[in-house]
Amino acid sequence: PKCPSCRHLSQSSRRPKAEPADDPNFMSIVDNPPNLVRAGRRHGPGLIVLALIPITAFALGTWQVQRLDWKSKLIAKFEDRLVRDPLPLPPYIDPTAIHDFDYRRIYATGHFRHDQEMLIGPRMHDGHDGYLVITPLEREGDGTTVLVNRGWIAKKFKKQADRPDGLPKGEITVEGLLREPWKKNMFTPDNSPQTKEFYFPDVVEMANLTGSQAVWVEETMDPDLLKAWDWEARGIPIGRAAEVNLRNNHTQYIFTWYALAAATSIMLWMVVKKPPADIARRVRQNKDWS
Repeated sequence: PKCPSCRHLSQSSRRPKAEPADDPNFMSIVDNPPNLVRAGRRHGPGLIVLALIPITAFALGTWQVQRLDWKSKLIAKFEDRLVRDPLPLPPYIDPTAIHDFDYRRIYATGHFRHDQEMLIGPRMHDGHDGYLVITPLEREGDGTTVLVNRGWIAKKFKKQADRPDGLPKGEITVEGLLREPWKKNMFTPDNSPQTKEFYFPDVVEMANLTGSQAVWVEETMDPDLLKAWDWEARGIPIGRAAEVNLRNNHTQYIFTWYALAAATSIMLWMVVKKPPADIARRVRQNKDWS
């Protein structure tokens, strides 16, 4: 056994363990607290895009309100013209004045030039394929001929020989609507007058081809289902009804755009108010503690 004095000397010779505080450069967490920093942005560019959707939808809905007011007044103006008594069509018509008489009921007397007949098609009617029959109406006096849209015939009556009942002879009085020239859309192919293939009524082109005035008259008939069936079976052109056929779907568009604006506004509010996800709560220290 070791003597007590030796044991005392052995214990006194041990060095104490070094503590961090013994380092003069040591800085504790109390002296330099960390800053808590969110590990990611809460919102990005997607929030800006989401904010633009309700604004754009609300603007489009407001625009449709204005369009509805414009279309309603336009239809009312045309319907007012329809209830008036028909006017005799003057011998010569100024094309620039037709705008003020659009949908005006008129009547004109003359002879149909069946030799200059033009077919526009294909056109659908009650699910059947066919054509619109366009025939110049030659009136008394030079340069008084006008173009008459007589109505629709089935495809099987394309040849005039197959529809003798649809080729009236002698003097005839046509009642119809004076209409502005149609406008071609970008998806309609060009007409081919050389082959007599017409896909839309280019009034000026047809007038030049037949020596007529650039005046478009749409022949009308009273709505009568039995009469329409009989005429269709005999190849007699079925005229249009004397009514305004402008589409007015702006009320549906208003509801659609305003509903979209409301829905996306709620979505935007939910995204803004939603607390950050767990991954966004992670923090890091702004000091190197190694």
